[in-house]
Amino acid sequence: MTLTAPTTHPPIPWTRVCALQDILPGTGVCALIQGQQVAVFRVGGRVYATGNRDPYTGANVLSRGLTGSYTVSGETRVKVASPLLKHAFDLESGLSLDDPSVSVPVYATRTEGGDVWTGSLA
Repeated sequence: MTLTAPTTHPPIPWTRVCALQDILPGTGVCALIQGQQVAVFRVGGRVYATGNRDPYTGANVLSRGLTGSYTVSGETRVKVASPLLKHAFDLESGLSLDDPSVSVPVYATRTEGGDVWTGSLA
């Protein structure tokens, strides 16, 4: 399998994405922030943000992926599986569960006044 070339993303400023109630629990939405597609997920009472581009296919589809959890070393973590080839990515680290040398960018998130915001990690 050939991976698409990784893209370097410039930092993004804190940006309002949507109202928290607009993201159904267990699902994601896509936001276009300064030309970058960002996938924002609401899982287990928390909000996560990653790049929307699946590095295995080059398609911008992760916001439509299947969310779930997995356990590693006794710790429960959250993931999203691409809707195309089902490669899974950890929502906190962005690392591929199939190949840790592959990842998607992750972004900081916060909720404020019922709204979801995302920005680059410090």
